[in-house]
Amino acid sequence: MSTTTLLIVLALTGLIGIGAGYALRLLVALGQKGSVELQIKQRLLEAREEAKRIISEGEKESGKLEAGLRDELRLKEEAALLKEKRIGEKETYLDKRQLDIDKEAERIKAQIEEVKRIKERADKLILDREKSLQDVAKLTEEEARAELFRGLEKNHEEDMMVRVQKLEIDGKERLDAKAREILTTAIHRMGNSVHSDVLTSSVPIPSDDIKGKIIGREGRNIRAFERATGVDLIVDDTPGAITLSCFDPVRRNIARVALENLIIDARIQPARIEDAVEKAKEEIGKVMKEKAEQAAYECGIHGLDPRLMSILGRLYFRTSYGQNVLQHSIEMAHIAGVLATELGLDVKVAKTGALLHDIGKAVDHAVQGTHVEIGRRILEKFGVDKRVIQAMQAHHEEYPYETMESLIVQVADSISGGRPGARRDSVENYIKRLQELEAIATSFAGVEKAYAIQAGREVRIFVKPEEISDLQAHDLARNIAMRVENEMHYPGEVKINVIRETRTIEFAH
Repeated sequence: MSTTTLLIVLALTGLIGIGAGYALRLLVALGQKGSVELQIKQRLLEAREEAKRIISEGEKESGKLEAGLRDELRLKEEAALLKEKRIGEKETYLDKRQLDIDKEAERIKAQIEEVKRIKERADKLILDREKSLQDVAKLTEEEARAELFRGLEKNHEEDMMVRVQKLEIDGKERLDAKAREILTTAIHRMGNSVHSDVLTSSVPIPSDDIKGKIIGREGRNIRAFERATGVDLIVDDTPGAITLSCFDPVRRNIARVALENLIIDARIQPARIEDAVEKAKEEIGKVMKEKAEQAAYECGIHGLDPRLMSILGRLYFRTSYGQNVLQHSIEMAHIAGVLATELGLDVKVAKTGALLHDIGKAVDHAVQGTHVEIGRRILEKFGVDKRVIQAMQAHHEEYPYETMESLIVQVADSISGGRPGARRDSVENYIKRLQELEAIATSFAGVEKAYAIQAGREVRIFVKPEEISDLQAHDLARNIAMRVENEMHYPGEVKINVIRETRTIEFAH
């Protein structure tokens, strides 16, 4: 068999196999198709049954829902009908009420018109009567009133005076009781012992031999010391002490510290003096800063300018009538805080104004003006709150009392400076104040004599009874008190006691 024939036979055999395979696959596919169609028909039947069931259940639920909606709609319709009925009844009631109100308004309007007519007739009758009275009395209404008051005042002067005094005493007693309660609270809370802190200008020395070293050859050490400190150094025959004299308390204390250090070192010469003075300045500067910070901390005042604090610390070396000014300011701040708390005012403003009220005294020896004006300029320069400036500037009444805190600062100043033992006034100032009190009292007309008693706390004034009545005596006491208050400065208060005494003398023969 040839190769070609073999190939042909193989090709035919392959074609026959392919055809047989295709026919077999076709038969299998036809069988599967019949099975799938059966499954589809089965599922279709099941779906139709399920749809019928769902439709049936939906119809039942919709029936129930429809019935519920019908019931709800019926209830709402019934409620709407009931509400409409009530509104109708209310409208009927309101219409009836409006008719009643309209009738009442018409009646009131008629009454008002009637009252107006009656008032007009009454006014006309009063005018006619007044005119008739004026024609009869030949006096105008003002003249008749003045004449009536003069007669009443003349006939009932004593009763009026007693009544006025009674009202005044009653009101004064209530005010005094309340003021006494507040001031007593403040003083009791500041009930610490009062002592005068006067910085001495004498420096003790261990022996008189040291005086020669302080003087130096031909007095050169004294000249160097006075030149460096600006303080007069007085070496006299007083045993065991050397006196320092200077109007500036800071410079005097710098000199005191420098001299004490030189005495301890015992090597006294111009170069050593200059070094000691510089160190003393630093030491005093630290002391002033510490004292100012302690004062501010003790009073609960924060946020002050450091430069202002350095000026405040200088008050530690300043005294007023024997009272240390910084300690006086601290005490005032506490008292002002208590008073402000009792009266419901700004405690911080009151305490700050009290602490800084005398800050002008730190530099009043170097700057022109009163210490109040100097202090006011200092506070304005360092941007202190305006309310604090208003509180401090009126404590000597150089400025008006613009706030209640300014009154508190003035009262605190009087309490701190006027307590027994707080200050030592000079004999000259004491006598001068008494003379001024008596001079003010005797300057008024009708005053016969006046005496200042109880260390100037009371002025007893005797008036001429033929010139001053009881009511005029009351006015005289008030006028004298106002003038003393405006023209004089004093701690505490002064009692003005006006005495009017009538004496009638007859002789029996």
